Amino acid sequence: MSVFHRLTVLAVAACICAPASTSAADEYVRAFSNGSDTGLTWLPRARAWWNGPHWLPHDGPNPFEAEEAAGPLDVPETTTERPPTIVALDDVPAEDFTGGGDVVAVRRDLGDALGSRRTGVGHLTVAAGALSSPPHCHAAEEEIFFVLDGDGTLLLGGDEHPVRTGSVVARPPGTGVPHAFRAGDAPLTLLAFGTREPNDIVFFPRSGKVGLRGIKARFFVTQVEYWDGEV
Repeated sequence: MSVFHRLTVLAVAACICAPASTSAADEYVRAFSNGSDTGLTWLPRARAWWNGPHWLPHDGPNPFEAEEAAGPLDVPETTTERPPTIVALDDVPAEDFTGGGDVVAVRRDLGDALGSRRTGVGHLTVAAGALSSPPHCHAAEEEIFFVLDGDGTLLLGGDEHPVRTGSVVARPPGTGVPHAFRAGDAPLTLLAFGTREPNDIVFFPRSGKVGLRGIKARFFVTQVEYWDGEV
């Protein structure tokens, strides 16, 4: 396997993703972040800053210890109205993401529904035996996928890798290696996170299409070698 085919497929730790048999009462959380431009995070209860892997002031107490010392969190009274940045999955319209070929899926764009700016997140249910999308690769966008339910196969260039409930897949940008998921004998449910890079270029090798996100344009291209047309 080449360096560009390196893959992150991890069994999800309990702090990130609950097993399929876990009840809601166990309070598992799936979290994604593309990080901070500055690397600085203010912790008001601890009165400290995270500065990458360190904290400020550098001679201050451990922020986790300071959080504990601050006592129970002051939680306001619950209200019947939620802010627009909280949404239930079933309240987000489902979109038929079927292209008439081997891609058969239902997608809910949670990021758009929540008004997120820098992180995209989609909930995708792939029909048994079908693909999640046409195989594609991104120039600037990084994607992370959580397998919520079912099992199937990750198509990664010319390689195939099994995935199942609890698998996590990272697709770094700029690899030039296309990816897609194929569901097994039952539907495959995924959470797909992306970094919403406005200057991203996406390439679909089966059709020869290229998409430019910033100008919302797609067109066909012909792949050539570096010296083609020069001599």
